[in-house]
Amino acid sequence: MINTDLAATYSAAIPELKRTGVIRRRCRHRPVQCLNNIIEQDHRAIKRRVNAKQGFRAFGAARRTIAGYEAVHMMRKGQVRWVGGDDVRGQMKFVDKLFGVTA
Repeated sequence: MINTDLAATYSAAIPELKRTGVIRRRCRHRPVQCLNNIIEQDHRAIKRRVNAKQGFRAFGAARRTIAGYEAVHMMRKGQVRWVGGDDVRGQMKFVDKLFGVTA
């Protein structure tokens, strides 16, 4: 399921992505503004950090940095069940397991 705003570009892009195999053919598109607002609110903190950084020079760097922001955000919100907010060693193990690097 893909929730987007009401922009017309999504209606053209999603069938193309299905045709090329980037997303599954059974994936549904819901162009409903109010459902997208919940998702956008969750990413507000990440958007603030990216804007403060003034963008990225390379796509790979952007992907890795935003993935790191998302991982820290998940730990802070308590979405990682086996890692507590004050468990620094557990957080380090989670980051190491997730990204394959030593934190």
